[in-house]
Amino acid sequence: MRTDGGSAPDGGSNAVRGVDSSGLDFYRGWCVVAGGFVGALVVFGLSYAFGVFLEPIQRDLGLSRSGVSFVFSLQTVVIYLAAAILGVLADRFGVRRLLSVGAAVLAVGGLWTSRADTYGGLLVAYGGCTAVGLGAIYVVSYATVPRWFGRRRGLATGIATAGLGIGMVALAPAASALVAVLGWRLAILALVLVSATAVAGVVPLFADGPSSSDAPVDAVREFPDGVPDREPPDWDTYRRELAAVALSRPFLLVFAGWVLVYATLYVVLVHVVAHASDAGLGDGTGAMAIAVVGATTAVARIGIGGLADRLGRVRTFVACSAVMGLSTLWLPLAGSAIGLYAFAVVFGAAYGGNGALLSPLTVDLFGSANPNAIFGLVSLSFAVSGSLAPWLAGLTYDLAGTYTPAFVGAGIAGLVGSLLIAGADASLETDS
Repeated sequence: MRTDGGSAPDGGSNAVRGVDSSGLDFYRGWCVVAGGFVGALVVFGLSYAFGVFLEPIQRDLGLSRSGVSFVFSLQTVVIYLAAAILGVLADRFGVRRLLSVGAAVLAVGGLWTSRADTYGGLLVAYGGCTAVGLGAIYVVSYATVPRWFGRRRGLATGIATAGLGIGMVALAPAASALVAVLGWRLAILALVLVSATAVAGVVPLFADGPSSSDAPVDAVREFPDGVPDREPPDWDTYRRELAAVALSRPFLLVFAGWVLVYATLYVVLVHVVAHASDAGLGDGTGAMAIAVVGATTAVARIGIGGLADRLGRVRTFVACSAVMGLSTLWLPLAGSAIGLYAFAVVFGAAYGGNGALLSPLTVDLFGSANPNAIFGLVSLSFAVSGSLAPWLAGLTYDLAGTYTPAFVGAGIAGLVGSLLIAGADASLETDS
């Protein structure tokens, strides 16, 4: 059932629960938003800061560049595989428990990584253990926020996911400074332990949803038709519900659309620095372009997320996805630093609007029942894009000697992906 723009019925009762009769305007959901912000900052700040550790690890362990790069690819895949599995546990046992486990696993992974002295140990510790911790933090931080909001769902998730952009801007420089002073082992340990501690500190801010919270809340403004509420189903019912969504045509269209749209992101993040170097602009210009993407996306998530509540969240998501594709098509023409920075602003803004609406999209299209599991399942699309798109772009460059075909292919993929998501929305509207 499509539920864009209002309450998200999930098959349960619609009695309003947890209303604060004291007249206070503060809504408990904003605490969840703050927790989600910290979670997004940690997950993507740590993940995208890995490039800082690449050369020091390579030198210390005597590895190839591609070998160390594979650690990042493995971590990307494991984060989203873990999110798909752990989302089920979050729905069944509560988001606070899963988030606490995620912080603990992340800390263990950081300690293990700092002591790894073989390639296999590095793969298991950083590519596996820390990724499982990040996967738990990711699915809770992203999928919990939209369950607390109806009318302002886009704005709320925009603020929460702005942590991604702040993490991109802040954690990589912090990691670089720590490596210079402490070396890569102590630097990665310090960064991971501080991040895990921050996540553990925001665990009390979370609750599964307005109806599950024992804190006074004013949910009437967010859900004027009633807070979606029901008792947790038994396992057989739960599995049937998930299967019904995951095997539906709209879900498969959204999944394929996300694979294609996010091919543009992974190709840009992995190859734009090398593209800038090939164009004679220098590695520093490419690195600055990534920073511009991070800063722009942080601002855009809040602005576009709030605007989408008025314009329609699904159509705004489709439009932003299309702009990501169009701007990637234009990237080969960015032959100057100004041109590259202009691309980064446009792409970052579109990526910001897209990213702000990821989790609202799943709730708006598929309802608020079992939100962590459904969001985790569709997030497997990122594992597909993250593992294939950068490699295919690199292979295309090896064969053609230029990034132009790779960027054009990624741009077309983004446009096709946006059409698939629009098709999923149209299909659900027809069914309803």
